[in-house]
Amino acid sequence: MLEQHFRSIIDRPLTSLAKTVNINPDTITIIGFIVTVIAALKIPDNLFLGGVLILIGGFFDMFDGISARVNNRRTKFGAFLDSVLDRYSDSFLLLGFACYFIKADSMTGLWLSLGTLVGALLTSYVRARAEGLGEECKVGLMERPERVVLMVFGAITGLAVFIMWILFILTHVTVIQRIYHVWKVMKQP
Repeated sequence: MLEQHFRSIIDRPLTSLAKTVNINPDTITIIGFIVTVIAALKIPDNLFLGGVLILIGGFFDMFDGISARVNNRRTKFGAFLDSVLDRYSDSFLLLGFACYFIKADSMTGLWLSLGTLVGALLTSYVRARAEGLGEECKVGLMERPERVVLMVFGAITGLAVFIMWILFILTHVTVIQRIYHVWKVMKQP
């Protein structure tokens, strides 16, 4: 949802950069993943710095796909690697928030971050399962770009519990939206 809306704004400057810096997109994916893991490790001790690092990791996550497209280096393995590392990134970040909430003695935040982790993984699983059955399933309010933006906002502003409530609710709403979409499409002759 967010990705489609802002793609035209972000694509132009990053396309120029991708043409100049012709690095293997898989390398960019791995660098972004490493930055995100560092962000997850920083979140419990320094929420603001963790948020900045999530933002930097998010830049690499956008840039790898643009680089692959612009430099004609798209591969099935690259798309697969990106998806797998995105799931790991989401998991590590939400576990980082869980550790932050443990240190802050916030059981509410802890359970919300773990519940959001379940919702984030199910959002991806429902789409993958639907596509495995031959149905496209890109519907829903809370895809990965939206989750990343909200995690950055929550970490930088310190509104982590409030943002985790939003993430928790909207990730599970997205799972329900996707299940409903697939049900509706599959019941048609």
